[in-house]
Amino acid sequence: MRLVIARCQVDYVGRLTAHLPMAPRLLLVKADGSVSVHADDRAYKPLNWMSPPCWLEEQPGVWTVRNKADESLVITIDEVLHDTKHELGVDPGLVKDGVEAHLQELLAAHPEVFGEGHTLVRREYMTAIGPVDLLLRDASGASVAVEVKRRGEIDGVEQLTRYLELMNRDPLLTPVAGVFAAQQIKPQARTLAEDRGIRCLVVDYDALRGVEDPSLKLF
Repeated sequence: MRLVIARCQVDYVGRLTAHLPMAPRLLLVKADGSVSVHADDRAYKPLNWMSPPCWLEEQPGVWTVRNKADESLVITIDEVLHDTKHELGVDPGLVKDGVEAHLQELLAAHPEVFGEGHTLVRREYMTAIGPVDLLLRDASGASVAVEVKRRGEIDGVEQLTRYLELMNRDPLLTPVAGVFAAQQIKPQARTLAEDRGIRCLVVDYDALRGVEDPSLKLF
């Protein structure tokens, strides 16, 4: 992983255009090829980024990141304040707690809770940025990506959004719909999901285990 702190401006050209004026920022280049631009706020979310597969071309004072769709992220660097590389090795991945892991297992065993005719393709479907919890097919054969959480918050919606962006570039999968499934979903997360066309599924864990009547609420 490469960490660069620099005074820079950033211009994104593609399906839309965006401009970040000159200011100190963190440039993060990961081993998967992704490049993201961060400010000292917004928690984990970058100001702008380019997801893999993409390619970084460095010229004096200018970085240009391009992808297969011919979109580009142009970073004009006025001054480099810090530039280091770190070898992180293979990450063991996120270890889900017992309830969340079991919830994923139960939903995989009962894909019909997502709608009549839904079938499981596989669990932990790998993308370039990590595994999406469930990949399903609906009754028409269209792809459905499901992110499973015990508690549904905004970061889970963001995570699923990134998966969907990559998966919808795959001609063998697209169009891919998204479902955010959790035992409880916070209002802000629901609002963000619905704004992005992602369905929210509130799961009754005990009912799914057969303790009570197995009814789920689909909103």
